[in-house]
Amino acid sequence: MAARQASMKEMAAAAKAIAEMFGGKRVYEPVAFKAAADTLSARTGAALIAEFPRGTLGAPSGARPEIDEARPEFEALARHIGRLADALADKAGNAPPEITADMRMTGPPMDGGSLLGKRPAPSRPIQPKCRPNTSCT
Repeated sequence: MAARQASMKEMAAAAKAIAEMFGGKRVYEPVAFKAAADTLSARTGAALIAEFPRGTLGAPSGARPEIDEARPEFEALARHIGRLADALADKAGNAPPEITADMRMTGPPMDGGSLLGKRPAPSRPIQPKCRPNTSCT
């Protein structure tokens, strides 16, 4: 439980650092950007699925039991986020020395969600967001 919480906090901090760099709220540093991207890559996909073993959710862990109820959707979303994080980490290896104006984030994140994905309401199962001409599995 504590390891899972620590992992989630590391992912949140990495996503926040990247968002703040692109949003102009934090000084962009290519090395810090790469480290944050690597953290997301290491903690998503299969690693994220492994953090939430079937039957270990709910009290006292604090992980929502809905994850087990929507296991296929959770795993598809975790794999999708993992592929995005892997691509970001790969591109971060060739990050430019500075962020140009056309690279900046303007307005709210897509769909009003975070870099890690929009959080569904508790009563809805977790649904992966699929883009045209891409796979969600």
